[in-house]
Amino acid sequence: MRPLHPFSPLALATALSLLGLAAWDLSGADLALARLAATPDGFPARDHWLLTQVMHEGARALAGLMLVALAATVVWPLGPLRALTRARRLWLLAAVIGGMVLVSGLKRLSDTSCPWNLAAFGGGAPWVSHWQWRLADGGPGHCFPAGHASAGFAWMAGFFAWPRGSAQARLWLWGGLGAGLALGIAQQLRGAHFMSHTLWTAWICWTWAWGLSLLLPRESDAAAAG
Repeated sequence: MRPLHPFSPLALATALSLLGLAAWDLSGADLALARLAATPDGFPARDHWLLTQVMHEGARALAGLMLVALAATVVWPLGPLRALTRARRLWLLAAVIGGMVLVSGLKRLSDTSCPWNLAAFGGGAPWVSHWQWRLADGGPGHCFPAGHASAGFAWMAGFFAWPRGSAQARLWLWGGLGAGLALGIAQQLRGAHFMSHTLWTAWICWTWAWGLSLLLPRESDAAAAG
């Protein structure tokens, strides 16, 4: 197992992003952003075809196909994945799936309801901070963090599969980050999530993959470089 140095660039970036998340939560920006897409009666774009059929259902199906393809490459690698050892390809699959499962599990435990369930936007539940973890708001709950966005953010794990600084590492990092943000924003426009839900999902997926990467032996870096 690799040692975890508290002052490494990744450790500092992860800690600073956590502080940024806390500052975002304290700022009240969630409600302000939600009001840009909502009326007192709800979210007009909640059932828009682009957000529901393409960005939600379509993206979910695509994520499933990508997972199947990634699983297949553990045995039959294609393209750039041929540069990774089988053990590292298996690690990548576990890291991506694990990020999605972790977010989904936390969401099931949460009593935080979605914006469209809140009284401020036509629902019946009062707003309760997700920091008050076990304080129910009277709504259906199970809305924090953002599960759908994890279908994008979980792929940031690829950053750790390739040597640091490589083009492939950057591609997986920024590709996963961009996909997760796009899915999160789409859900926010529908009233399914606040921005903090999406940002926390990004942090959870990143931190999970980073922590899991400590199990990778340094020797595999040379093999990964091909």
